[in-house]
Amino acid sequence: QVQLVESGGGLVQAGGSLRLSCAASGSIFSINTMGWYRQAPGKQREWVAGITRDATTLYADSVKGRFTISRDNAKNTVYLQMSSLKPEDTAVYYCNSRGAYISWGQGTQVTVSS
Repeated sequence: QVQLVESGGGLVQAGGSLRLSCAASGSIFSINTMGWYRQAPGKQREWVAGITRDATTLYADSVKGRFTISRDNAKNTVYLQMSSLKPEDTAVYYCNSRGAYISWGQGTQVTVSS
């Protein structure tokens, strides 16, 4: 199985930046794709960004040009650099991995004040 632990959330003013980290452990070799999702209060969880084993990246239209996903294979860690943050980015952000297993982290809160 794969275990995921997120970190880096917090409170930031609109226009600011934050970097989220997701450290993976366990059956790392089984992971094909990693990604970030978010869930705002009263809304469904939505996909934000993903990165494949060969470092191909994809983004939701709502974050394209503002967020950057990257991975450090030596550290088994995926990052989400978030810039030009907006109040509507406020949500709990979850790390996700897919491959032989589908795993989720516990989530980290991001709050953007106006």
